[in-house]
Order: sequence, then structure tokens, then C-alpha cells
Amino acid sequence: MPRFTHSLIRRTQPVYGLLLAVWCLIVVWQIVEHGRIKEAARTALINRSRDITTTLEAVIQSQRRFGGLLFQDRLESALKELVKSGELTSVALLNAAGEVVASAGAPIDFDTKGTIRTSEHWDHKSVTLVNLVDLGANVAQEGETNRPTIVLPRREPGSGPREGERSRPGGELRTNDASAANVPPGVSNAGPGPFPPGSDPAATNRAEAGGPRERPPGRPRFGRPPWMSEDEYKSLAEKRGLHGLAIVMSTEAFRLASGQDLWMRCIIGCFAGVSVVGLGLAWRNQAKSSELQMRLLRASELNTHLKEMNLAAAGLAHETRNPLNIIRGLAQMISKQKDASPEVRGRSREIIDETDRVTAQLNEFINYSRPREVRRSSVSLSLVAGEVVRALGYDLEEKCIRLHVPESLPVIEADEQLLRQALFNLLLNAVQAVERGGDIEVAAWKQNSQGVILEIRDNGPGVPAEQRLEIFKPYFTTHQKGTGLGLAVVQQIVLAHGWEIECLANEPRGAIFRITHLRPAAKASGHAL
Repeated sequence: MPRFTHSLIRRTQPVYGLLLAVWCLIVVWQIVEHGRIKEAARTALINRSRDITTTLEAVIQSQRRFGGLLFQDRLESALKELVKSGELTSVALLNAAGEVVASAGAPIDFDTKGTIRTSEHWDHKSVTLVNLVDLGANVAQEGETNRPTIVLPRREPGSGPREGERSRPGGELRTNDASAANVPPGVSNAGPGPFPPGSDPAATNRAEAGGPRERPPGRPRFGRPPWMSEDEYKSLAEKRGLHGLAIVMSTEAFRLASGQDLWMRCIIGCFAGVSVVGLGLAWRNQAKSSELQMRLLRASELNTHLKEMNLAAAGLAHETRNPLNIIRGLAQMISKQKDASPEVRGRSREIIDETDRVTAQLNEFINYSRPREVRRSSVSLSLVAGEVVRALGYDLEEKCIRLHVPESLPVIEADEQLLRQALFNLLLNAVQAVERGGDIEVAAWKQNSQGVILEIRDNGPGVPAEQRLEIFKPYFTTHQKGTGLGLAVVQQIVLAHGWEIECLANEPRGAIFRITHLRPAAKASGHAL
């Protein structure tokens, strides 16, 4: 068995290593694919944030009025509409110092996130991005045409004018929404558009319909409001000028896509692992099956060889009996001669005893090597036991042994000749085991689960527990004159019938040989046991 195990391990180890390498490759492949999918989802979220940033820039440009001034109320209203879409959690417009000028949604903690320096910060449920694109917050120098986008703070009801507003006569406020009459000549209050000057179709239509005329070429689209001095304008631009914007986007879609892909990769890895284990077990079973087939083939060949040797040995034993019979006959003739000396007669009797012993051993060997063909019939245990007792009458009388056999024993299905041989060997073994004046008992009864049970009991020395299985092996004996084949023949006969035999201890002393699973005869099913 160790050689078989070592051979099996040697054959299966390379296959196991290959299957493990394949599984590792699949797992690494799934890890790489998951990283690629996760990075793709991350890139898609960043691209979406850029699209939203572009939209915010367009919103800011659309809200510009005369002088690039915006009302915070109006701007935050537009920002709130973007936040309502669900993709954005927060949005904030920043000045050059990184301070919030206008916002919508949940407040953004820039000190904790540090996004002003990194421009991107990922949390568990959100990502914060800062677009540092210049929204026109740099104050124009002398001679420049660009003007910043300035957000005027919201005004509470009943409060005074906003920063950058002045009162007109009659109590009216003059702001960046002043009428065209207050706008200096050549300055338009229209916001910037996507078309270059002179190419806007809407403006051309307005001109044809008698609407406002387009700004002459070369004039700035925005400029400093006429009611503000240059110092006031620069101070307001530093505080309220738009320099960049920050948005906070939900990563729910990113986390959902990553989670689903991770689960899928884990399932693929588990399926691959189960497949590898199944293939490994299948290969192991196939290797064991092939190895067992080879062993069975070798055992079959060995069994055939042993049968041939057994037949040859049986034939040799049979042929050996003929010379022994001749030797025995000659020794008898010599011992009966009248002129033979006492010494010659004694030697002749020794030759006769020795030939009888060898002949008995050869007969037992031939009997043991003979194939057991069972011819079942209804057999009365009482009749068979009576015949065996009569055959052993001389031995029983010589040792004054008391043999107890019930008058009524059950009728069973068995081969009568083989059953007689088994019962004879068991009773002879008991006669040889008990001392002079000992007791031997034959018992049989019917038991539903085990059929008929037959027992041979004696009060001899018994059999040690460690030898109760060995005594059924060929040539194992505890008697000086025993051949060691009697109980081996009994076991052959028992197994040929499909019965079972075991050796047990008899209390207070002795041994019990129990045969179980004897099948009762159909006609004897109603007999009393």
C-alpha cells in the first residue's frame, strides 16, 4: 500500500501543479481586468465632471451682464438647478484666494480635503474636483479689453444697496441692469455668445427687424461700469471675482459598477477554483482507478498462478500417497513375519505410524486444495450431528468426554457432505482441546436477523484473544499433533455457503465456535427449535 500511495502521488503531483498554475493565472487575469474596469469607471466619472464643469462655465458666461457683474441670487438659483440633477452633491465658485463666492448644495470643507492644492480628492461616497480655469477674475490692466466676472453679494430685504450699487435720483438703484440710456455709447449690455462679432444669426435678424444694433468692431464687449471708480472696481474684483469652481460628485455609480464587477470576478474565480478542484479529484480518481486495475490484473495473474500451483501440489500429494501406501504395506508384512526380531517389529510399527501421519496430512492438504462447489439441499442438523458423533465414538470413549447433542435440531439448506466435513473438523478440534473427562456441547437455534445459529462449545483451555483470528489460517495450530488445516477447511466451507464463523470465549472456561447466517429450510419453518 505505501508503494501504491507513493506511485499515485508521483503521478498526480505534476497535474495538481498545472491545475494550480492555471487557477492562479485566472485569478491574476480577473484582478487585472477588475483594475481596468475600475479605472475605466473612474475615468468616466472624471470625464463627466469635466462636462459638468464646462456646463457651469457656460452658465456663468450666460449670466454675465453689463460690466461682467452677476447677482449672487440669480447665479445660485442656476447652480441649484444643476445640483437637483442628482449627479452633483455640491458646487462652489471661488475667488483667487480660494474663498467661496457663491455655492449650492452641501458646504465643501476645503481645509480638510485640501483640494485647492490637489485639484482632486476621493472620499468613500464622493469625489471633489476643482477646476482652476480662469473665469476672468484677473483685473485688466490699462489698455486691456478683458474684464472680470464679479458676483454681487445677495441683498437682504430692507438692507441698503449692494456693494457696487449707487442710488439714482428719485430713489432708484443703478446697477449692472441699468437701462441702455445709462450705458456709455458703444457699450453693449448683451452677454457673450458662441459666435464671433458680426456672425451671430440672431443678431443679424434683430438688425434686419429694426432691433438694437451690434457693437461696432474693435470695442470691448465688457467694461468697467461707469458708476464705479477704477479702485472700487479692482477691490470688488479681488473679493468677488470668479477665479475657479469646485464640484462634489457622488461616486455611487462608480462604486456600484466597481462592486458589481468585483462580485463577477469573485464568482469567476470561485467557479475556476471549483473547476480546478473537480478536475484534480477526477484526475486523482482516474489515476487510482487505473492503478487499481493494474493491481487487480496482477492479482488475477497471481491468483491464476497460485491455482495452477495448487493443482500441481494437490496432484503431487495424491501421487505421493501411493508410495506411502506401499511403504506402509511392506512395513506391516515385515512386522508380521514370525522370524522377525522384536527390534525389527518395533521399527516396522514406527514406519507404519509415520506413514499414517504423513498420509493424514496429505489427505487434509488435498481436501483443503479442492474447490468448494456447494450443492444445497434440505439437511437435518440432527442426522448430520449423529453421524459425526458415531465417527468420533472411539476418540470420545478414549478420553471419557461427555458430548451433549439436543434431540431436535433445525433443518437448514446446505451441502450435506460439506456440512458433515465442517462439523466433523469442529468436533475433532474440541475433542483434541478438552482434557480427559471434559464436556462438549452442540447447540442450534433460530434468530430472525441472523437466520439459524450453530455453536460448538467446550470447556477446554480456550483460545487467547489475539489468536482467535489466526486459528483459521492454514498451518496455524496450537496442538503438537495438529496439521493446522482443519479449521482452515471449516472456514472455506463456511464462506462457500455465505455463512460467517467466529471464535468466542466460553464462560467460565473454554471456547465457542459460532456459525451464523445459516438459512433454514422452507419445509422446516414451522418446526420447533
